[in-house]
Amino acid sequence: MLSKQQKQEIIAKYRINDNDTGSSAVQIAILTAEMTLLTEHLKVHKHDFHSKRGLFQKIGQRKRLLNYLQREDLKRYQAITQSLDIRINKQSK
Repeated sequence: MLSKQQKQEIIAKYRINDNDTGSSAVQIAILTAEMTLLTEHLKVHKHDFHSKRGLFQKIGQRKRLLNYLQREDLKRYQAITQSLDIRINKQSK
């Protein structure tokens, strides 16, 4: 779980304006950080299936947010995927 301070740092880095706390870019960044922590947890606790399910849910949520951002604002999508080092091999048709 991310601490409140870690979340605030992520929000400050990826927000669009001063009042932004929940834009898709901010949510993607927070989910990515949480997924990193869960992945490290699962490396130690291989049989923690409840956490594994939570990780899969976060992956799905991030994927939906990335698809939305790609549809709505391609430049922000490219910027966020590059800054978070997220590689998605999706062909645009």
